[in-house]
Parts: sequence; structure tokens; C-alpha cells
Amino acid sequence: MSADAAPAIRVVIVDDQSLIRLGFRMVLDAAEGIEVVAEAADGAAALEAVAESTPDVVLMDVRMPGVDGIEATARIRAQHPAVAVLVLTTFDLDEYAFGALRAGAGGFLLKDARRDELVAAVRAVAAGEATLAPRVTRRMIELVTASGLPAPEPSTPSVLTAREADVLAAMARGLTNLEIASELFLSESTVKTHVGRILTKLPARDRVHAVLIAHGLAETGLDA
Repeated sequence: MSADAAPAIRVVIVDDQSLIRLGFRMVLDAAEGIEVVAEAADGAAALEAVAESTPDVVLMDVRMPGVDGIEATARIRAQHPAVAVLVLTTFDLDEYAFGALRAGAGGFLLKDARRDELVAAVRAVAAGEATLAPRVTRRMIELVTASGLPAPEPSTPSVLTAREADVLAAMARGLTNLEIASELFLSESTVKTHVGRILTKLPARDRVHAVLIAHGLAETGLDA
């Protein structure tokens, strides 16, 4: 790596199946600018690995023996707020994944994601641009509807400007900053500025929290 090159994204892989960890490691080790620094087979080991290796991103399985992915995510986010957590599961956004998102995970990815999707998701959460795929957003709304609760529609908090509302609506559909820029005919840097203002105004801890707020699945934290 040259002196002026960006440091590699440091990743910890957490999954109770060794073959899955191996598969993820092979994909990420082959990606430029990403370095797998540790692995863990359960949540307790994940906490130790994060403390010892200071990663940028944790790939977190949800269902594991002992300390599961939800509890591990909550503890990591509380103890190491600079570390992003990307939830990985074979389950199509079940209640466990809801819990992980509420615990502070920066994104959600199914284990059948393509290699490029995995690499892109790691880079996105490392850059602070949490990732939530459109099909995951749709499934999230379907599950809430199936629970008997009123079907939530994306809403616009009154503190937002019209353009910020447009950006939030696009975020709620799972679009990335680049996709939002293309759709709204803005530069990517302008979209990033709008996203930052949205997170501050709501306030939301991150992009995923903002999406949950938009769909009425989380509180804004604004004074009543």
C-alpha cells in the first residue's frame, strides 16, 4: 500500500459455522482495500475480538448459541460506537433481524447476497452509509402489516425541508446515495449533505434508524 493510500477496512467475521466464515473471508480477502482481522463463532467471542482487533466493520450472524447476534450488536455499539455492524442471516428479515437493527446494526444483508453486494455493503457501512436493501425494506413493512399493526407508510417529519423529505423517502426505499443522486438529479455530495441534515434533525443515530422512523417503526427522539 502506498503512503497516500487509504487504510484497509478492518473486518471481523462472526458466525457459528466455520465454512460460512471461510467463505466470507475468501470473498473479502480478495477485495481491494478490505482486511479480515479476526473471526468469532459466537457473540461473546465477537466482543473479545472487537476489543482486541479494533475493526471498522463486524459481519454479524443473528442466530448463534450463547450470546446471540442481537445482544452482541447492542454491546458492541454501546462499547465501541465507531464500529459498524452489518447483520448477516439466512432468514429473510425475521424478528431476530428486527432486533439487530433496533440494537444499532448499520445494515442488513442476506447470506445469499452476491459477492459484489457483500463487498459493497462492507464498504458502505464502513463509510457511514448504512445499507438496507430495497427487498429488506419491503419485507420489513410486510412483517409489520402481518403482525396486525396498521401498515406504515413513509412519513415526513415536519422538521424536514421539501428536498430533505424527498431524500428521506428515497432512503426509505433502500436507495444508496448514488442512486438517490441519480433519481433526484443531485450530486452525490449534495445527497450526503442532505442525509447528514436529516439524521441531525430527526434525530436518528444512523441511516437505518432514519428508515425505521420514516416507516413509523421507531421514535424520532424529538420532543413532544
